[in-house]
Amino acid sequence: MIIRVLHKEAIPVEWKKPGIGWTKLNFDGSSKGGGGGRGRGRGGKASIGGLIRNDKAEFMLGYAESIGRANSTIAELKALRRGLELVVENGWNDKLWLEGDAKTLVEIISKRRKVRCMEVQKHISDINSILPEVNNLVVSHIYREGNRAADKFAQMGHLLEEPTIWRHVPPHEVLAIMRDDAQGKIVLRTRR
Repeated sequence: MIIRVLHKEAIPVEWKKPGIGWTKLNFDGSSKGGGGGRGRGRGGKASIGGLIRNDKAEFMLGYAESIGRANSTIAELKALRRGLELVVENGWNDKLWLEGDAKTLVEIISKRRKVRCMEVQKHISDINSILPEVNNLVVSHIYREGNRAADKFAQMGHLLEEPTIWRHVPPHEVLAIMRDDAQGKIVLRTRR
């Protein structure tokens, strides 16, 4: 019998500014309770959030809202869709970098894969219908530690009665995280 010892090395995670002339959308979904993990079941109380920053890491827009009951997969997809809608509505659809912490969903979107779950596929189709309106698109995964600002917006969504959009001035709850991101602060992720 061979016994493997797993090293639990910390992984450095850093939010990166987009290139000159680019805009970056970080998005996140949250589902609390209800037994509906990723892609399974109805889920619990869910919310979405995200933010859009320019190439200087300056805040352009943030959004958050409660979306009722949903599992985390649906919440992540709704967060991305809402962020894309806001990007297009504001004319920021040239040179866009999308970044989220749901690795499987990022891969499905970036590789235009189909999924078996009809509800998930409907949301993916909605997102895919918006993507042609975006020129020069990059889609990437970032660990949760690098997506803290979007996560904060999603957590704020749980507390909101109505969908909320912040323009030009972020809420004070995310200022410290945004400052860390702009300064290139590295957050260590321990392997799980």
